[in-house]
Amino acid sequence: MKTLMDDAMIHLLLSSFLCSILVVSSSVDTISTAQSIRDGDTIVSAGGSFELGFFSPGNSKNWYVGIWYKKISNESKTVVWVANREAPLTNPSAGVLKVTQDGFLVLLNHTEDIIWFSNMSSRSSENNSVVAKLLDSGNLVLKGSNDQDVPENYIWQSFDYPSDTFLPGMKFGVDNVTGLARYLWSWTSNDDPAPGDYTYRMDPNGYPQYFLRKEDVKQFRSGPWNGIRFSGMPTIYSNPIYNFSFVMNQRETYFTYDLLNSSVVSRMVLNQIGVLQRMTWIEGSNSWVVHFTTEMTNCDMYAFCGPYGLCTVGNTPECNCLQGFEPKFPKDWGTDWSNGCVRRAALGCNNGDWFLKYSGVKVPDTHNSRYNVSMTIKECEAMCLKDCSCMAYANSDVNAGGSGCLLWFDELVDIREFTENGQDLYVRMAASELVIRQADHNGKKTTKIIVVSIVSTGTVMLVLGITFYMWKKKQKPKREGLKRHQGYHHKETTNEDLELPLFDLDTIVCATNNFAINNKLGEGGFGPVYKGTLEEGQEIAVKLLSKKSRQGDDEFKNEVICIAKLQHRNLVKLLGYCIQEEERILIYEYMPNNTLDSFIFDESRKMLLDWPKRFHIINGIARGLLYLHQDSRLRIIHRDLKGSNILLDSEMNPKISDFGLARVFGGNETEANTKRVVGTYGYMSPEYAIDGLFSVKSDVFSFGVLVLEIVSGKRNRGFCDPNHHLNLLGHAWRLYNEGRATELMDPPVQNSIHLQQVLRTIHVGLLCVQQCPEDRPNMSSAVLMLGGEGALAQPKQPGFFTERNLPEAKSSQSEDETFSANMVTITVLEAR
Repeated sequence: MKTLMDDAMIHLLLSSFLCSILVVSSSVDTISTAQSIRDGDTIVSAGGSFELGFFSPGNSKNWYVGIWYKKISNESKTVVWVANREAPLTNPSAGVLKVTQDGFLVLLNHTEDIIWFSNMSSRSSENNSVVAKLLDSGNLVLKGSNDQDVPENYIWQSFDYPSDTFLPGMKFGVDNVTGLARYLWSWTSNDDPAPGDYTYRMDPNGYPQYFLRKEDVKQFRSGPWNGIRFSGMPTIYSNPIYNFSFVMNQRETYFTYDLLNSSVVSRMVLNQIGVLQRMTWIEGSNSWVVHFTTEMTNCDMYAFCGPYGLCTVGNTPECNCLQGFEPKFPKDWGTDWSNGCVRRAALGCNNGDWFLKYSGVKVPDTHNSRYNVSMTIKECEAMCLKDCSCMAYANSDVNAGGSGCLLWFDELVDIREFTENGQDLYVRMAASELVIRQADHNGKKTTKIIVVSIVSTGTVMLVLGITFYMWKKKQKPKREGLKRHQGYHHKETTNEDLELPLFDLDTIVCATNNFAINNKLGEGGFGPVYKGTLEEGQEIAVKLLSKKSRQGDDEFKNEVICIAKLQHRNLVKLLGYCIQEEERILIYEYMPNNTLDSFIFDESRKMLLDWPKRFHIINGIARGLLYLHQDSRLRIIHRDLKGSNILLDSEMNPKISDFGLARVFGGNETEANTKRVVGTYGYMSPEYAIDGLFSVKSDVFSFGVLVLEIVSGKRNRGFCDPNHHLNLLGHAWRLYNEGRATELMDPPVQNSIHLQQVLRTIHVGLLCVQQCPEDRPNMSSAVLMLGGEGALAQPKQPGFFTERNLPEAKSSQSEDETFSANMVTITVLEAR
């Protein structure tokens, strides 16, 4: 009997012990040494902000332990940290996360092998057992069970080992004592959290700065902290969402930020394509809104202009040598700037060297720099002048007039100009350059005096007049080709606000071989477009305002003013313009692959666009629109987004073009009304076509149409199906509701598709073309949804859903037409 009772007692104790292993701690945010987490179990931070448990991302069949937002109710978890990102579980039911008696947090697989564990810290808990606790900041910490939740008591913390997300309160930098580096590492894909191609981390050598790298190749440099912001990130500024600071002492060097309102949810993410984004969760729209991104211009690309090159957005060319320098390889300058510039004259060390000041710049790479935070700028200059290897100096802190000293001891690399919030940089120059500079200055003064004298003499003016008349008469035959296309009289247009290079008409005539017919690329609503080649070899596209164009001087000037202030990889680059005599000409970068619609609607060329290329194009258009609506200096509504206004470069990167109909919105302006509706039927939103109301949601509608056209390879206007008389939007919505969305796919993409990605893209397209503008997402949400993030609501009926009489439906190749609806005049521009 005693033996039976002992056996029963042992069995009871063993059962209790096993239960304690399998059950999560009664404290919902903590795992103790006697408890564990299995698939289906989670712990939640005390304030309910974050949750930890097992998850499987996207379409993956692997499982991971991670932390995600608890309060955000989107379709897929927004994961902010992953434990075993390089060692996934294939059988989640056998995975166990627990705290060992030795104070480690470990993850075991089905064979009870450790596949991930928290590394050992120099600190340990001596007086009580160790627990793992999920804090309401999203930080998972190991600490003594009786210790307070303060950093000095943490044995280990997840904040020291970020994944792709930088959360408020994290330290983003280096522990100078232990050597611990805290940095961001992108996911491989939305389905795979393994370390991807991109990292964003501090370079502690010299004066600290951050680098975005693709594998080992530098892509972008933040510049050093200058007391207010990072030198290369002028758009960082104080705001009502968060404050930020940079800490540099003997123990640590790091950047951090804190939320000013605890109810706001905000994070910074390095996504899998190498774009760093700061985003905030908007509860009402149930989506993340991006309000900062490192989406880059050429001038943001690391060392784009090479050593001693200066990059200026909007200049043609963008790269120029610093004064006193010349291209290292002059023959390559204009096509490849990476080799940079070299000095015209050797430095003389202490023998007459001086410093030339550059204002409003991003200071050079500080990898080989030295600094002294207590020096004045005068002391800094004296120290640099004494050292023959010192190439430049600047203030390390621009607050209160500037203080501290930064010295450069190598080639000056990655300098660019800013229109605002730049710094002063003093570059070392040879003594002979000062003589040249003074001579140039004196020469200009002398020339000015001479010109004034000449102007005062009527005889010389007469000579100049006769000379000009003879020159003009000589040039007249060269313009005959141009006049064959024009003969259109324009009212006078001024150069006010046109901040672009002004090309001479004869330069354009020469570049296009007198507008030869074999150089003609096509003709749109603006006028004919020609390919040209400048003398230095740069290929250009020349667009002439024709007599038949419905666009006039206002649209011409509007396009120049708008696009001159825009710089983005997914916007076509305007190189300059020409206003001479009766001619109005725009000069663009040449796009060798022409327009998007020349591919997707051409039965032979569409075969070249597999699904990855189409998805890349969709994402590029989305990012370009996001820039126009949110990230540019101006808020711009395009109003004529369509396939013929999307150009493709040599690598099939999409670039939004044709800003003649664009409108600029003021800071608080969200919607406008017009009595003259201009655009293209089939892409215009209902509220714009009928009531003349336009906003960012009008462009979103056009984008949605484009998405569905790219997926299907069919035009919205003129679309026909034997089973109904709906347009493409109605057809797509009908297939979606019947669970047959895959039938929308263009046959050439079916062998290269990522099925879930295609279905999600169709879903996003339908959300963008909904009847009511309030139901459509904004472009920041659309970008996130295309990337696999954010909830996808059920789409409602698209605009212009009603069936139409097909015999009366006109082809999308029809001529321009004008009609009225509700007293609003609508000008429809086609085939542009």
